[in-house]
Amino acid sequence: QVQLVESGGGLVQSGGSLRLSCAASGSMFSFNAMGWYRQAPGKQRELVASVSSGGGTNYGDSVKGRFTISRENAKNTVYLQMNSLKPEDTAVYYCRGNTIFREYWGQGTQVTVSS
Repeated sequence: QVQLVESGGGLVQSGGSLRLSCAASGSMFSFNAMGWYRQAPGKQRELVASVSSGGGTNYGDSVKGRFTISRENAKNTVYLQMNSLKPEDTAVYYCRGNTIFREYWGQGTQVTVSS
């Protein structure tokens, strides 16, 4: 059974930092792209950042320059370093991983930024 388990969410003040981790397990196949998405109340889920197996990255416009995505392929783990957090970053953050056959999602972790 494939699982993606996120950790590192929480409550932080505006301007602060958090680091999210997502560990994938149970897949017989390696993960190609891995990434982070978020969904705020009443809004659609949106891309935060993604990283390919080769290390290429892509960021949502609202987080460029503040967030950094990285991964450890040997551990099937992806990280999201979030700096200069803003109240509008408040959302549930989801990890996503793609093998050649399908995509998988984690259960989500809450990030709350207070003003």
